[in-house]
Amino acid sequence: MNFLGKFASMSLAACVHFGEPQFMDQVSVTAASGLQSRMQALDLVANNLANSTTGGFKLDREFYSVFTAAQDDASGQTNGTSLPLIEKQWTDFSQGTLSPTGNSLDLALSGKGFFAVNGPSGTLYTRNGSFQLSAGGQLTTSDGYAVLDAGGAPIQTQSQAPITVNEDGTLTQSDAPIGQLQIAGFQDPSVLQKAGNNYFSVGNPAVKPTQATDVTVAQGKIEASNVAPAESAVRLVSLMRQFEMLQKAITVTSEMNKQSLTEVARVAGL
Repeated sequence: MNFLGKFASMSLAACVHFGEPQFMDQVSVTAASGLQSRMQALDLVANNLANSTTGGFKLDREFYSVFTAAQDDASGQTNGTSLPLIEKQWTDFSQGTLSPTGNSLDLALSGKGFFAVNGPSGTLYTRNGSFQLSAGGQLTTSDGYAVLDAGGAPIQTQSQAPITVNEDGTLTQSDAPIGQLQIAGFQDPSVLQKAGNNYFSVGNPAVKPTQATDVTVAQGKIEASNVAPAESAVRLVSLMRQFEMLQKAITVTSEMNKQSLTEVARVAGL
């Protein structure tokens, strides 16, 4: 986190103690909370832009909410201090554009589904079909994770002959079948958690994928990232402007409080 992010977090922590305002008034507390949420959003948008050319990448978006802290004023009445925050971030799984590459080991999915691969700590799911052959003849991702077949086993080639992949994910080599890709489907994609920029894992072990339907495999193509760089750039500029305005609000309020204390001290000294 950079200096501005630390400033926002420290300001918010110093200003609010579950409804007891300290050091700054409610305007500054709310602005500090806004700074913190905008910093989180800036990190998210920046990561989207950085992966706008990453094959199969799915962009992240934020969901804002309001935290209300109850506090008692001098009259004994309970009021609420509302603070903006990012409740959660969610992934946009919309289809990216399929771009031809001419490489027979590049595969893309059209429809809802994920390639299943053997990750370091269990099965991972990805939309990035930029595959290659290992020295031992296994079909793997660019990170060396074995691509799994419908039975959950790594796909093993039999020779150096070209591989043909049908739309249903069936692989053949020298006119002999060598397996069928496991195309995992999830009724609720929100159960997937990002495990790096191109992989997803299932956080709940009780959730089991099914063989995806209404999805086809395209050989010699790669699914591009679904990030729209122009939209993300506009979003980035908007967040920066909001950040600057919130920072200015804290500065102005602090100066007003300082001036008020000076005036009180001057009057008291008369």
